[in-house]
Amino acid sequence: MNANVKIQPATTPVLLSEPSRLARTGTRLLRGFTQQVLPPMVVILVLGVIWEMLCSGPGAALPPPSLVLEETWELIIHPFYDNGGNDKGLAWQLLASLERVAVGYAFAVVVGVGLGVLIGQSDWAMRGLDPLFQVLRTVPPLAWLPLSLAGFQDSHPSALFVIFITAIWPIIINTAVGIRNISQDYRNVAKVLQLNGLEYFKTIMLPAAAPYIFTGLRIGVGLSWLAIIAAEMLIGGVGIGFFIWDAWNASRISDIILALIYIGVVGFILDRLVAFIGQRITHGAPAA
Repeated sequence: MNANVKIQPATTPVLLSEPSRLARTGTRLLRGFTQQVLPPMVVILVLGVIWEMLCSGPGAALPPPSLVLEETWELIIHPFYDNGGNDKGLAWQLLASLERVAVGYAFAVVVGVGLGVLIGQSDWAMRGLDPLFQVLRTVPPLAWLPLSLAGFQDSHPSALFVIFITAIWPIIINTAVGIRNISQDYRNVAKVLQLNGLEYFKTIMLPAAAPYIFTGLRIGVGLSWLAIIAAEMLIGGVGIGFFIWDAWNASRISDIILALIYIGVVGFILDRLVAFIGQRITHGAPAA
């Protein structure tokens, strides 16, 4: 046996101890807090202090945040109260509005994606429908409300129609752009594989145009939420829009401010929800 040969000791993987893993997890959480949570908290705090200073004087037209919190505390801690009629908590008001948005937006998604595919695939449809859509999409959402009330003779379907007609245009336009931007290589592959229409739609068209489609869906859901708030101010009934109008008639300015905060938070959540679904479906492909 060669005496110069040295036997190396066997090495074993070094396992992190439980305190080390906890320390790394804590470091990641702290980094996420300081990068994502702390900046908006600081901005909100600064704006709140400025608001408090500007509105605390005797001649202030708007209440300071301390007074808003005091006057709306019952609404905040009891969001699900129900005294019958329109006298309901903010949670019920928001849920009623969200239900209308969900129905009207779902119709807009189905019809909008379908028309967008048609326009994107057909030059004839593009030349015939695109000018009409470009004109109709410039009509303000509330301008459709009197016409829908005259046609449906009911406030509920009228509100759904306003949501539908508001959300559909960005969905149509972005879907059509996405279809028209499908690479010619993909189209050639479909011809080589002799895919039928349904197979081409499922395997080539939708995956390639998905980032564009979800850009339209995000814009559409934001517009839907804006439209229903404005529409509910006019049609009445249970809903956050009518809650704001009723609070204005009763001079409850603090209630209006609280409702506006809730509206902004819900709108933000809706946008992030559609973006999250889009990221899952497109596997992180960049949006248009």
